[in-house]
Amino acid sequence: MSEEKINKTKSRITLLIIILILCSPVFIATTYYLMGYNPGSINYGDLLEVQKLKGDGVNQIDNTIFRMKDLHGKWAMVTIDSGECNEACQSKLYYMRQVRIIQHTEKDRVERLWLIDDNKTVSDELLEEYKGTLFINAKDSEFVKAIETEDKHRKHIYLVDFMGNLMMRFPEELDPKKMSEDIKRLLHVSQLEH
Repeated sequence: MSEEKINKTKSRITLLIIILILCSPVFIATTYYLMGYNPGSINYGDLLEVQKLKGDGVNQIDNTIFRMKDLHGKWAMVTIDSGECNEACQSKLYYMRQVRIIQHTEKDRVERLWLIDDNKTVSDELLEEYKGTLFINAKDSEFVKAIETEDKHRKHIYLVDFMGNLMMRFPEELDPKKMSEDIKRLLHVSQLEH
C-alpha cells in the first residue's frame, strides 16, 4: 500500500472519529429522552408560580407602613403566623435567622419578614430574640391573601426574590441546611445577572 493511500485512510478514520465525537452528545441526549429519563430538580424548595407580592402592613416596632418595595432589592424569607407564635412559629423564626447567618458575607442581601396574620402584639422576648426580623401586622392584607390558603400558609417559609416576587416555598418539615443551599445558589446566580 502506497504512502498516499495510508495517509488518506488515516485522514478518513480521523474524520470519522471527529464526527462520532461531535454527534455523541446528540445520540446520548436522544437516547435519554426516548427512555423517559428525567433528572429532576436540584431545588430543595418548591418553585411556585411567580407572582408580584402587593399590599401593605404596619411594622410593629415603629408603627410605620410597610410595603415590599421597602426591601430595596433584597431577598426575603417570609413566614406567616399569629403574633402569639407557638412552637412551630418559633422554629420557623429560628431557622430563618440561622439560614441568614449561614450566608456569611451575603447575609445583608437577605431579610426576614414575619407577616402577623392576626395583628396580635409580639412578646418583648420574641422581639429581642429575633431582632432584625420585620414584624409586620398583615391581617386582611393582600400579602397574606396572595400566599396560598390559610390552612397552608402558616406551615411553610416562603422566599421572595429581590424584585418582590413570591417564588418558592420550603417544606413543612424543614431541613435548614438544604434551605440554606437553595438561598446561597439563588444569591450567587442573581449576583451574576446584575
